[in-house]
Amino acid sequence: MTAVILAAGKSSRLLPLTTEIPKCLLMVGQQTMLEWTVNSLLRNRLTSIILVVGFQREKIVAFVRSRWPEEPIRFAENPDFAETNNAYSLLLARDAVASDSMLLLDGDILFDDMILRQILLTPDDVCCVMRTQGTFSIEDIKIELNDSLRIRRIGKDIPLECAAGESIGMEKFSAASAQLLFQALAKRVISEKRVHEFYEASFQEMIDTGLEFHAMDAGHLSCIEVDTEEDLINAREMFAHRD
Repeated sequence: MTAVILAAGKSSRLLPLTTEIPKCLLMVGQQTMLEWTVNSLLRNRLTSIILVVGFQREKIVAFVRSRWPEEPIRFAENPDFAETNNAYSLLLARDAVASDSMLLLDGDILFDDMILRQILLTPDDVCCVMRTQGTFSIEDIKIELNDSLRIRRIGKDIPLECAAGESIGMEKFSAASAQLLFQALAKRVISEKRVHEFYEASFQEMIDTGLEFHAMDAGHLSCIEVDTEEDLINAREMFAHRD
């Protein structure tokens, strides 16, 4: 399995903290956000890792090379990060993933190791981690379910009253479903020039054509997506006593 971490954006909602530093290199406790993610992957024996970078690319590459000099972490670059969104960034990892299965992670999430262990054990071809604890906002990527944790809709436009939870930005794809995802991304991003889309728009197209996406409830396990300074404060409190 190949893990793809998306870390190309400018993170303007966290300015001025991200004026000179990419969001994934902000500190949470004694580690950067990127360290939390990569170390969790390595603890779970996921060593095929691709980082999609863009804003302040050289700082991320230098940090990775110094922090994990023995690990064969690879990079894909989005030079158009300022004019595109994460669907475009994800598509840039297509050749590196090749015919492998894929674990997709946003570069701005923090999560309990057990969440990663659980999603790796799921038998589903496609599985998305869902946070059901706490509150949700209209800006969150929300999930609406059919039954048995099958996803009907995923995206920001789902009304709060219909949402079962928030997608935290961690998804597992079998090799076959990963190829279908990259095909959907290529159609939408390249052929239809939807370069500003979130990758969940491709998820939704796949769901609408009959592919089953399953949700995995994170339950009471800690997880958070960091979009704002308030999120960062909450993340630091949540993970303050972990190493």
